[in-house]
Amino acid sequence: MKATGYLQPQPIDQKDALIDIELPVPEATGRDLLINIHAVSVNPVDTKIRMSAAPEEGQYKVLGWDAVGEVVAVGDQTELFKVGDPVWYAGDITRAGSNAEYQLVDERIVGKKPTSLSNAEAAAMPLTAITAWELLFARLNFSPRLPGQSDQNAKARQPRQLLIMGAAGGVGSILTQLAATLTDATVIGSASRPQSQAWVKTLGADHVINHHQPLLPQLKALGIDDVSHVISLTHTDQHFDKLIEVLAPQGKLALIDDPKGNIDIRKLKLKSLSLHWELMFTRSMFNTWDMQKQHNLLNTVAELIDNGTIKTTLGENYGRINASNLKRAHAHIESQKSVGKVVLEGF
Repeated sequence: MKATGYLQPQPIDQKDALIDIELPVPEATGRDLLINIHAVSVNPVDTKIRMSAAPEEGQYKVLGWDAVGEVVAVGDQTELFKVGDPVWYAGDITRAGSNAEYQLVDERIVGKKPTSLSNAEAAAMPLTAITAWELLFARLNFSPRLPGQSDQNAKARQPRQLLIMGAAGGVGSILTQLAATLTDATVIGSASRPQSQAWVKTLGADHVINHHQPLLPQLKALGIDDVSHVISLTHTDQHFDKLIEVLAPQGKLALIDDPKGNIDIRKLKLKSLSLHWELMFTRSMFNTWDMQKQHNLLNTVAELIDNGTIKTTLGENYGRINASNLKRAHAHIESQKSVGKVVLEGF
């Protein structure tokens, strides 16, 4: 089968940072599905792994943790899917990735593809949707207000304000939509460029502020003295003190990035702030008892898309899945100027 991989970690401008290769088609056993890949998207994790993780001696490392495809074979213990099912998923960071014609994935982290989206539109979303959903509803304990449901506790709660740092990126684009449509929080997104600020507004944010400027004065200008929740998606180390400043006492701070150097969590004590970390690969890496929750949430997100509650976060389509186009996508992600998601489809 066709695939794209590498033999050693390198900067993306090196000729063989990613190369086109041929690999054998894997065989489905146990709870694995064999997926024929139709479309993928590129995430910051792809670039981080490419720069830091070496494959086993003499082996290629294949990246890719977002995919849409069709089930072509199932293991002998599968329960959730059959051959021919269209699916979407974000995969398992400990296994071979989706930049290949075929991939093995545990069915418990696979969902049914939204029927209303093209392959490219759907491929933009699984990893970021899982990350955003787990941030809001597993780490910060918001309760999703699904269509037709009412929040019985809303009147008994203090008003909530959620500041999303880096709201125009991949995770931010779906997180903003989920927060705006499924919670009662006032949603404030941060974005620095006019294009990204406009994008965040179209996603449903109540307000947009610029993270390159002091945060508290911008919030006060909006009539907001502090916020109950912050989700920091990038450059947390640079904004850490500012985030503590804007958080209300007993507020919650969640993050997904890897702050450079040390952040002094003792600064959270005075306000009794809590810190929450999200990594969507945790369940699959450790085969947790609740691993199948990712299957369930992907199905819920597909329903929300198909009923028009949320929309795809596709930004740009870079064409076929090959080394040349993937190198271009990695370079674009590393520029930190992407709006929405970069996708590729077909071989």
